[in-house]
Amino acid sequence: MTRRTFIAAGLGMALAAGMPAQAAQVPPRKRKLAAFKPLALRRIAIEAGASAPFRAIHLSDTHIARADVSDRDPRKTALAAERSRHFPFGEHYLAEAVFAARRDKALLLHTGDMVDFVSNANLAIAERYFGSGDWFACAGNHEFSKYVGEAREDAAYKADSMDRVSSALPCDPSFASRVVEDVNFVAVDDVYYNFTAEQLDKMEKEVAKGLPIVFMCHVPLFTPKLYDAQMRATKGTCAYLAGVPDGKIATWRAPAKPFAKGEEWRDRRVQQRTDAATAEFIAYLKAQPLVKAVLAGHLHSFWQERFSPTAVQHVCPATYKGEGLAIDFA
Repeated sequence: MTRRTFIAAGLGMALAAGMPAQAAQVPPRKRKLAAFKPLALRRIAIEAGASAPFRAIHLSDTHIARADVSDRDPRKTALAAERSRHFPFGEHYLAEAVFAARRDKALLLHTGDMVDFVSNANLAIAERYFGSGDWFACAGNHEFSKYVGEAREDAAYKADSMDRVSSALPCDPSFASRVVEDVNFVAVDDVYYNFTAEQLDKMEKEVAKGLPIVFMCHVPLFTPKLYDAQMRATKGTCAYLAGVPDGKIATWRAPAKPFAKGEEWRDRRVQQRTDAATAEFIAYLKAQPLVKAVLAGHLHSFWQERFSPTAVQHVCPATYKGEGLAIDFA
């Protein structure tokens, strides 16, 4: 074991210290383990107009999957056992990234899905990690998911968990901003593929500050090449992007059989529909020369593509896969 790995592992143990034994991640049932590899941070550079150069480590989609007896909910324990099969190394890579940020004196950015579902244990460990470094973050759809896909996830569903999630995150999950070296980082909630008129009002106020902006969200924004790649990956069923034009959504492959009455929300063409407020928000963002970059996640893989004349969108790969971005801002 190298010194780097030893220290990172020690950080992970330290963060977990003090938690009940029952809060530890539930061991997955016997299976072939996912391949383990060292944390890989892809180096990219963003010319943002900073007053002094600085580095940030951008992570996304860690998917911590723990269960805690304090929930008094056997369903969550079973869910942790099942879901942790898919994300066995997420916390290890997260600890490695925190160590790398401390070593490089880097800002830590996270674009959502730090946790896989709402539980006392998940939010407690997320809060501990967020308290272990200099973080700026936005929420993902899984931050508000109670049992992963069991119910229609909309504003009302999100509201049920908002107080608990907000207390664990380092900033307001709906809309937050922070200035670093005269660069304004603005994180906006688009976890259900939509923006609101209220968010647009707040965004206009951020633009009025006159500082260069790095825009952060969980769900990537529509760009043509990314859309085509996503449609190939999903075999024409959906794109998992915000702001997809209605004409393109109309071409998505319909489900094999219609959903039962009251279950139409499960249709991706319904879930990912672009409403008027969302279209207006994205059009406004695209027209702002102060917007210098867009950082997103959600897709679990890396992508770069121009979003506007002044901004490139950088989609961060998944932390649980041992990947992230090391961004040099200038």
